[in-house]
Amino acid sequence: MIASLLAFEVTDMANLRRRNLNVALALGGLFPATRVLARNGDAVGSVEPEVLRFESNGWIPNNQHLAVLVYRNAVTVKGPDPASSFEAVFAQNGWPPQWRNGIYDFHHFHPETHEVLGFAGGSARLLLGGPAPVGREVKVQAGDVVVLPAGTGHCKLEASSDFLVVGAYPPDEDIGISRKALTAAQMQKLEAVQFPRSDPLSGPDGALPKLWS
Repeated sequence: MIASLLAFEVTDMANLRRRNLNVALALGGLFPATRVLARNGDAVGSVEPEVLRFESNGWIPNNQHLAVLVYRNAVTVKGPDPASSFEAVFAQNGWPPQWRNGIYDFHHFHPETHEVLGFAGGSARLLLGGPAPVGREVKVQAGDVVVLPAGTGHCKLEASSDFLVVGAYPPDEDIGISRKALTAAQMQKLEAVQFPRSDPLSGPDGALPKLWS
């Protein structure tokens, strides 16, 4: 069973390391895919993402080189455990899932990893890129997927009671969060964050490698 991310408030960069994943073994390891495949056999065709770019915003660096990608209606949501479909898709495309939960209601970012969020239930209003005027409100609903490059500020403004998110990351990255400005050395680490040459939904032939090249 995929462990849920502990819902505690982090006041500094959390040294939260990724957990071992039984889902990777259940799927027979990680392998690239050329389309979006759900565990229940449903397939969703190639989805072109919305592309959002953010300048730095006070203590939130955002990412000056890589865009936020918003995929609408990317994964079929049905059955008693729709989150498992997102976990299967992410895992087989090289982004091991790490948790099921919601999204913090305070501004934060991941300084040492990129992140993909799969929305398996409900709906929400998110603020991406930090506070206004730089930040932008984005509405998401079940079936949507958002990829956040390292450094991108995000928080939850409002969510339905059934809001459920699956979080996944490239392998072997530190998934800790930060709520304060980075030092020069930490900014260098952010700039050097690696990522799989694979879209979390459709593999190496998907949109992410092209848009992030």
